[in-house]
Amino acid sequence: MKILMVDVDGVLVHGRPADGLPLFTYLERDLGLAPSLLQQEFFKPYWVGIVTGQEPIEPRLTEVLDRIAPHLTTEKLLDYWFENDSRLDRQLLADLARLKDEGTRLYLATNQEHRRAAYLRDVLELGALFDGIFYSAALGSRKPESDFFRLVTDGVGVAPHEIGFIDDVEENIAAAAQFGWRALHWTPASALADAIAAFTQNAQATRL
Repeated sequence: MKILMVDVDGVLVHGRPADGLPLFTYLERDLGLAPSLLQQEFFKPYWVGIVTGQEPIEPRLTEVLDRIAPHLTTEKLLDYWFENDSRLDRQLLADLARLKDEGTRLYLATNQEHRRAAYLRDVLELGALFDGIFYSAALGSRKPESDFFRLVTDGVGVAPHEIGFIDDVEENIAAAAQFGWRALHWTPASALADAIAAFTQNAQATRL
């Protein structure tokens, strides 16, 4: 395996830094906005377009907040959002660093809009470990769409079977495997060593 692709949310990042709870758990208490209202008025109608790069997040979120939470600015909500969705799996990061030292190239493969992708790379400093980040807003396609996996494969310039992939969404794993990647469904009980062993066994079985 030349390359390992790693999902972000649910694999590397797990909610609030203090307790791992979902990022908007205390949104109404902290910022006076009900998560259900934000879901209904922002995420449900607009998120697909934003996360696939059809429009930037700021103008649309500003328009929505002006209607449903005029006391709240876009920048304050984005800061709250990103800071409360930043609990890193330090053990996995350490394991990935050792894998990189052994010669495997590491990339993030994730559904993100532009602002959070930059936050992950620069503020959480994942750019120091990973060789690059492939994300949906930059590609114009999101997991589990086949174009996502095709564009990422073209971007790294290797055959699909030379790419390993870990993700917590089974639909994404199925799509990656169909494209030819070596894909493993990541769960809270997963360990990187087990994933690498599974990829190796699959490769050996393919050669037989």
